[in-house]
Amino acid sequence: MESFFQKLVRETATEFYARLNQALRDQKRMFIVTANPETFMIGDREEAFQRLLEDENTTIVADGIGVVKAANMLSVPVKERIPGIEIAQQLMKMGDAQAASIYLFGAKPEVIAAMKQLIETQLPNLRLVGYSDGYVKDKDVVFDEIAEHQPDIVLVALGIPAQEQLIYRHLSRFSKGIFVGVGGSFDVMSGMKKRAPAFFIRCNLEWLYRIVSEPSRWKRFYQNNVKFIGMVRAMRRERK
Repeated sequence: MESFFQKLVRETATEFYARLNQALRDQKRMFIVTANPETFMIGDREEAFQRLLEDENTTIVADGIGVVKAANMLSVPVKERIPGIEIAQQLMKMGDAQAASIYLFGAKPEVIAAMKQLIETQLPNLRLVGYSDGYVKDKDVVFDEIAEHQPDIVLVALGIPAQEQLIYRHLSRFSKGIFVGVGGSFDVMSGMKKRAPAFFIRCNLEWLYRIVSEPSRWKRFYQNNVKFIGMVRAMRRERK
């Protein structure tokens, strides 16, 4: 797990967005993984996901405050969390400003339809070259279509680790494009689901809001976040 922390982006959100904007302008290829404790726990127990995270083509951003605090405990100077939903929102704004192309993949049919409408009404210069909900049986076939379009931005909302594994499997087919696994971001961006109130976001307590709003998340939270804290503490002790 140590290697995952060493790969974390150490810029501020503003600095990272500036780099992202330039990468989009220069038509570079980037694969961004937005990491919370669950991300690192999956990487720790699954060899294939570990390779994905450690790959030199993977950019890892601290999405969860737990990752930021753990990094600082291990003397990795991560400045702040950069939420995946905000990366997606910023990319779409950048894409609109640059008249870039985008492909959306994932979420429920009604959510992806709402995302299409959002782009058409609020981001008229952002070119939506294609979209698909996440309920198709063969998701690799969708990436065949994405590869044909070679879009500047690809947002995949299939949940971790499926979205990252799918992107990684097809990444070599692209010479450019910003690829991000965005989890449930489409639900919020489309207006189908509310994001945590500003207070929770400002205080880095979005995780708490999600658990209170969706108690079914508690088991998943325990299996990943609580065990993650224990592992990080053990890593810190070993360093002393």
